[in-house]
Amino acid sequence: MTSKIIGVGSYLPSEIIPNSFFQNHHFLDENGKELMQNNAVIAEKLTEITGIHERRYASENLVASDLGFFAAREAIKDAQIDPESIDYIIFAQNFGDICYGKIQSDAVPSLAARVKHQLRIKNNYCVAYDVLFGCPGWIEGVIQGHAFIRAGIAKTCLIIGAETLSRVVDAHDRDSMIFADGAGAVIIQASRGEAGIQSHTSASFTLNEKNYLDFRNSYNREDRSATKFMKMNGRKIYEFALSKVPQAMKKCLDDSGFAIHNLNKILIHQANEKMDEEIIKRFYKLYDIPVPDDIMPMIISKTGNSSVATIPTLLSMILNNELPNHQLRENDIVLFASVGAGMNINAFVYKF
Repeated sequence: MTSKIIGVGSYLPSEIIPNSFFQNHHFLDENGKELMQNNAVIAEKLTEITGIHERRYASENLVASDLGFFAAREAIKDAQIDPESIDYIIFAQNFGDICYGKIQSDAVPSLAARVKHQLRIKNNYCVAYDVLFGCPGWIEGVIQGHAFIRAGIAKTCLIIGAETLSRVVDAHDRDSMIFADGAGAVIIQASRGEAGIQSHTSASFTLNEKNYLDFRNSYNREDRSATKFMKMNGRKIYEFALSKVPQAMKKCLDDSGFAIHNLNKILIHQANEKMDEEIIKRFYKLYDIPVPDDIMPMIISKTGNSSVATIPTLLSMILNNELPNHQLRENDIVLFASVGAGMNINAFVYKF
């Protein structure tokens, strides 16, 4: 028994935010001092390192659960199933619903419960809950849904990843340019065929790495509101990812029984283009072979880093033929992998 993806969906917010949007931002360093470079140079360096040219922000009238609902509805339609047949709705998120212009997070009831309500599902035994696992949350949700299916307590699960990071960033922090909003979802179902999840792995590094990404005060020392914003130690995260993610990916692939030469695609969290490219190089170096062409599709240049939404959005776009240079065919072997706050790492190998 394994779990097979039978439907995908995504939602890209309509508001496209180019790098020029930040032209008049007043960027400061962590000590509250004005950055020496002008914003045009800062934006240019951002693109050079991360690959980001633009990102999407949710409309003012929408919150994360709305984005998740839109993606879930598309996944259900694609799967051609009755929503009443869903056993679990697992919603990966990190900051709850935050209304535009507000600072308070609202996650009661859970965002999964809100999506179940919006889908008008009457089945009380369709269990809805949220997963907070940093950017790897959507993969962890898939792993949990797969575990329920393997245990025989579920046949069909809806896994959603949605976030509105634009509402938790500090306007005085240049890292705010990285983050974006979006949603992606999949339906997984019990299957006795060969296609489906082949292996998975998860890890949490917390002893020394816990605060590489956390909530802190604004860099603007004149801000006395005590409001906290998402902050990250970019250098530490970069070093951590390069050190730990390739080994986790290798463990997952080796556990699957497939050889590195069988791998057709790697769908990795769209966090930072240069970092992702280096992770893939180090992963293949563990097998002492060069990186194949077109192994890692990237959409970060247009979508930014939307946390838990990046991988399901990427998957949906590929399966809907929205990335001309990338296709997934029957029997393809794909490695999904992510890293994020926690510091958490996870991966799964999937056969299409």
